Amino acid sequence: MKRKFAAATAVAVMASLTLAGCSGEAEPAATTEEGPVTLTLSGWSLATTPEFQVLADAFHEKNPDVTVELKEYDSAEYNTLVTADLAAGVGPDIITQKEVKFVTTFQEGGQLLDVSDVELPDGVGGASSYEIDDKAYGVPYRQDRWVLFYNKALFDTAGVDYPDGSWTWDDYADAAAAISESGTAKGAYQHRWQSTVQGFASAQEGTDVLSGEFGYFADYYDRVLDMQDAGAQIDFNTSSANQLTYQGEFGMQKAAMLPMGTWYTATLIAQQAAGEADTFEWGIAPIPQADEKTTGTDNTPLTFGDPTGLSINAGIDEGKVEAAKEFLAFAASLEAAELLAEIGITPAVADETVTEAYFAVEGAPTDDLSKFAWSTGEVAPENPTSNKTATIQNILLDMHTAILSGSTPVEQAIKDAEARFENEVQVD
Repeated sequence: MKRKFAAATAVAVMASLTLAGCSGEAEPAATTEEGPVTLTLSGWSLATTPEFQVLADAFHEKNPDVTVELKEYDSAEYNTLVTADLAAGVGPDIITQKEVKFVTTFQEGGQLLDVSDVELPDGVGGASSYEIDDKAYGVPYRQDRWVLFYNKALFDTAGVDYPDGSWTWDDYADAAAAISESGTAKGAYQHRWQSTVQGFASAQEGTDVLSGEFGYFADYYDRVLDMQDAGAQIDFNTSSANQLTYQGEFGMQKAAMLPMGTWYTATLIAQQAAGEADTFEWGIAPIPQADEKTTGTDNTPLTFGDPTGLSINAGIDEGKVEAAKEFLAFAASLEAAELLAEIGITPAVADETVTEAYFAVEGAPTDDLSKFAWSTGEVAPENPTSNKTATIQNILLDMHTAILSGSTPVEQAIKDAEARFENEVQVD
């Protein structure tokens, strides 16, 4: 998707992110008639989430008269706090959209500027998540996707072949059972989130939660319950009662496989380097598929993942709009994508250079399948852009818990969720 916007066109050569900055020949600055511009950008956990400063510093290097200042919010209360600041008229100029299911809330409140004229590179992922009534109210700069992490050492010990990109969910279940039966470790760990079942089902069955018909979840839940019953993975109740973490289960080699988002790559590398995770060789494979139509490296695997994006505060000073739109265009560009990749972030757009930058990080896997899994896939949103999504996801969370805790059979839980949808969700 491409949108037109007259952003700066020359490209500075980025050499290093060692100090969260960059080097290169400066571009003409984006300025107002009054002179230099200062933009504020919302973020969270700035000490451990360097992407905001990287983008701010790189843009300032290209545009010396534009300074991007970060405004930090508590991660757990991010959307609530940003909403309060916007309502009070003290919100940031540029709003980082942490969760796409809140985009409609901001837009319906009249708090987002139409940015349909911001140019996006070809192949960018997640742009549609910011579109409402054929207008764009944000642009993606990051697009994580769900993949399969696997421990090569545990596979070797169990005598099980590594994932090769051709796996269906049945192949995954068989491998998990074989590893568990060998006594090496649990074959897999599935975290408690509803995403770990529902996200895959929606993406691979070609539908989404707005349909109100949830029968397509049944096979996916049946498979999970069968794996739990067979001991191929820890059951939901044990994981909940002990508050297990996916980082601990996979990183400490208690499970040989982990379906998880690509954000875990940087975490695992950092934890292994710091001694917070065991040292072992690991890789990334495409997430298992519903059938063989989308398996293999000659095909495009179906997976899911919500983007992270940037919007502009509708209350921004008019003299800053041009610079703010230029910042959005830069953040979504291939140039910025390479910088993000170098710090372990999965950008919304990638080419061969960006992929190589991502896997050049010390501790990252270097095999071709890992690179394929990270860079190739049809990525469906977990949270479709709608003012109904939050309510529906709450209904489906209750369904998820009821099924995996064993309190309600799959078919009954699905019927209950569909009935709640009819009663609680206003359908246009």
